[in-house]
Amino acid sequence: MQGLLFETAEGARLVLRLLVTLLCFWTAWRSGRAAADGWSGYGTVLVYTLMLGFAARFLHFSLFQGPFISPLNYFVDTLVLLIFSTIGFRVRRTQQMVNNYYWLYEKTSPFSWKAKD
Repeated sequence: MQGLLFETAEGARLVLRLLVTLLCFWTAWRSGRAAADGWSGYGTVLVYTLMLGFAARFLHFSLFQGPFISPLNYFVDTLVLLIFSTIGFRVRRTQQMVNNYYWLYEKTSPFSWKAKD
């Protein structure tokens, strides 16, 4: 497809890298929301994110010839994905608590709730 959409192969690689990054972030967000939807604890989010970090490392390895077994890169990828999955989990859990138990709790921020007075 070189020349059809991009003048160089580097432009296509940049777009592909951006799409893979967005896909990983979106998947982390959705896995956090899925754990909250099932009323699971935060430990489930951690397990999902550890597996997602492994999948992200595999994508970097297979698509961009990056190192597959690199503890530092795995840690950084997983940490960034954990931020997105935690945000997804907390936003969804706040919505659940405020909507399902509206007589008990009120929203204080997108990430937290408090007991009504």
